[in-house]
Amino acid sequence: MLSSTDFTFASWELVVRVDHPNEEQQKDVTLRVSGDLHVGGVMLKLVEQINISQDWSDFALWWEQKHCWLLKTHWTLDKYGVQADAKLLFTPQHKMLRLRLPNLKMVRLRVSFSAVVFKAVSDICKILNIRRSEELSLLKPSGDYFKKKKKKDKNNKEPIIEDILNLESSPTASGSSVSPGLYSKTMTPIYDPINGTPASSTMTWFSDSPLTEQNCSILAFSQPPQSPEALADMYQPRSLVDKAKLNAGWLDSSRSLMEQGIQEDEQLLLRFKYYSFFDLNPKYDAVRINQLYEQARWAILLEEIDCTEEEMLIFAALQYHISKLSLSAETQDFTGDSEVDEIEAALSNLEVTLEGGKADSLLEDITDIPKLADNLKLFRPKKLLPKAFKQYWFIFKDTSIAYFKNKELEQGEPLEKLNLRGCEVVPDVNVAGRKFGIKLLIPVADGMNEMYLRCDHENQYAQWMAACMLASKGKTMADSSYQPEVLNILSFLRMKNRNSASQVASSLENMDMNPECFVSPRCAKKHKSKQLAARILEAHQNVAQMPLVEAKLRFIQAWQSLPEFGLTYYLVRFKGSKKDDILGVSYNRLIKIDAATGIPVTTWRFTNIKQWNVNWETRQVVIEFDQNVFTAFTCLSADCKIVHEYIGGYIFLSTRSKDQNETLDEDLFHKLTGGQD
Repeated sequence: MLSSTDFTFASWELVVRVDHPNEEQQKDVTLRVSGDLHVGGVMLKLVEQINISQDWSDFALWWEQKHCWLLKTHWTLDKYGVQADAKLLFTPQHKMLRLRLPNLKMVRLRVSFSAVVFKAVSDICKILNIRRSEELSLLKPSGDYFKKKKKKDKNNKEPIIEDILNLESSPTASGSSVSPGLYSKTMTPIYDPINGTPASSTMTWFSDSPLTEQNCSILAFSQPPQSPEALADMYQPRSLVDKAKLNAGWLDSSRSLMEQGIQEDEQLLLRFKYYSFFDLNPKYDAVRINQLYEQARWAILLEEIDCTEEEMLIFAALQYHISKLSLSAETQDFTGDSEVDEIEAALSNLEVTLEGGKADSLLEDITDIPKLADNLKLFRPKKLLPKAFKQYWFIFKDTSIAYFKNKELEQGEPLEKLNLRGCEVVPDVNVAGRKFGIKLLIPVADGMNEMYLRCDHENQYAQWMAACMLASKGKTMADSSYQPEVLNILSFLRMKNRNSASQVASSLENMDMNPECFVSPRCAKKHKSKQLAARILEAHQNVAQMPLVEAKLRFIQAWQSLPEFGLTYYLVRFKGSKKDDILGVSYNRLIKIDAATGIPVTTWRFTNIKQWNVNWETRQVVIEFDQNVFTAFTCLSADCKIVHEYIGGYIFLSTRSKDQNETLDEDLFHKLTGGQD
């Protein structure tokens, strides 16, 4: 039998600091414990000794030195390695967090600081009614993000009081799991597909949630445009290296907020991290579509992505149109059933492009695959040679393109036949200059082969461009999405076609527009205000009849068509190189870019990746491709785990399909992105 002396030696004192929610200062509580006591027993002793009657169910132990939660309550102190010198904190797992949304609106809500970020973002998105939470993540803003704002605040004597949307009474506050929300497609649509307002049948759901009808409108409607002065004060990246700095702050999805040093009530950015938007549906996604539109809008205005002046004017016209509709009371009026049907048909056409080609292929008729045959001009870039196009007879069938010297030689062997499956298709268009080009980057063992096709007119371009885009996804022109894709391309070209309508001049007299609000500051400096307004109104004639949600989807589609769309930049040093390079990570490829010139050097497709891993000691990412091609690099502008997670995250998103329910395989995500197994 043990004596009281033996018991004293077997036990020891453990000091636990208690984070009382109603008291400003934390208090220390001393417990006598033994190594074989499980964590749940420690918490029980703690609550008994505190002797305050309240709900302690959300509290857990945080080990400050080891920077980890003790969430496995059946584990003993010995198993965790907790000894007398351990500094433990008894604190709520759910704490307040301020999130800056893509539309720059600040929301304050209670978030789990103990769950991994992937799960925490999922809960946040359910509160905000944003589907497909796997496309978003949390970004800790760099010092540059606040630099210009602070400079402005110093000269401002009156403090700026920001309007924060407080969602403190969120379902996660008590630690209970968040209800799945109105995600099921078998339920009644929860948003009007024309103007994005909550459907009346869902008001009972909104009243039970912190996201009331009013709050929903704030998140689902575009914010008023910022003044040109406010726009000029925002941080704008000037180089690829600046853009790389913006992406250094992504949080690790496999660790909790507390483990990454995030403090209670700290400000983070909620952003779409992965540019692979799946199943955008106006009936369910008014908030998601609006936030996506806002992220695209700010990327254009702050020049985080490059576009031509012609494209900038289209984006400006769409912004002006969306801003007018969002402020107008007319958007609240419901249209007739026939109008709804017409708009839904147009929106379903848009979905093909916006879903990244995930349309249902059951209607594909494999017995009769159509083909295209026509004269096109071809150019293959070679060093020290001028850019000269030469005409050939082209035939497009299945997913392959072949060309001959002329039509008469069609029955013989082609000069070259190329399979476009997995290739990259980039528009090379200037409508005003009557230039309709298609840039193809075709994967080979050590990178990409580059070739340019030149079409004669809009219709020819739309047909060949749609065929190339489908072929890159492994689909033929027999797919049901081909014709809608052709119509989408033609529609986008018409938006670019500037009308010299007489009503534009007269509307300038009573103009209600500040044109500098809708273009980047650099573009605004090039033109006088009246001249810029006239050009925006001219472009607006092509979109003036669009309903609100369709206009946002058009904006997103135009953003997706930009050559640099979806590229996230990091400063890296490749193995064996003596200089720094930029690594561009996209939804389907990695690009090595010269940091000085911005010119792409090599491209690797995700489809050619055999395996990738990280040497955690040297912090080096190593990737193996088909045909024994290897590349390795160290990250200079961010932790290598961020780049590793990007690659795994995009591969994870490529496994989604419409046939699946909306429950994600979280284990697969962590297996592809965690990097520890």
